[in-house]
Amino acid sequence: MERAQLANQRHPLPREGGGGRAVSYTLHIANKNYSSWSLRPWALLRALDIPFAERLHRLGAAGEFRSFSPSGRVPCLEDGATVVWDSLAIVEYLAERHAGVWPADAQARAWARCACAEMHSGFAALRNLHGMNVGVRIAVSQRPAAVQADIARIVALWQQGLTRFGGPWLAGKEFCAVDAFFAPVAFRFRTYGVTPDGAAGDYLARLLAHPALIEWEAAALAEDFREAEHEAELASAGRVNADFRAAPRP
Repeated sequence: MERAQLANQRHPLPREGGGGRAVSYTLHIANKNYSSWSLRPWALLRALDIPFAERLHRLGAAGEFRSFSPSGRVPCLEDGATVVWDSLAIVEYLAERHAGVWPADAQARAWARCACAEMHSGFAALRNLHGMNVGVRIAVSQRPAAVQADIARIVALWQQGLTRFGGPWLAGKEFCAVDAFFAPVAFRFRTYGVTPDGAAGDYLARLLAHPALIEWEAAALAEDFREAEHEAELASAGRVNADFRAAPRP
């Protein structure tokens, strides 16, 4: 029997609360408005209908994070006695147990893994200067060359995947880990007014319209917590044109 068939026998459940069935995993995340790293495995679990319990921890509570995550960071996945505390490691852990995490086609799977790894370790300028802040829209005062280079590379990756594997997702017909890894980029692009042309622009709209991202966004907008460091990033990037978030607590 193939690994995928075995995986589906071990974890046949649709998602948290589905039909009153038990939940297999616990995923620890931080605030949805800010936590790009948390979004990756969360979106993948939701998109693949893998059941999990969500535990949201407010940013800044470092001591609390240490109580469940060896690195003191999120995301962190618990599966019984097993703890997995890195977003890419979580994806690989899930891939050993569930079909659909990576594409079935070997070439698409290799490309998707490379693109995920590049996203996981690269694009520092975009991360640092265009931090994820789901609920706001920024009129950017200027985009440094390093940020422009990161944006160009991401758009090129998207164009390449869509062209090579036929879309509508980056590695083919089905949403998989590589799409989940670029989900935070979709929110960043929208927040900071990055509008790719052609197939990449269509993909951006498609990603933002995915049910998992719509669900995440709704929860992010309902948060009334503001984290000072992330809010300061907005001021350095440009002018806030719109803020759709719930009013902050006094």
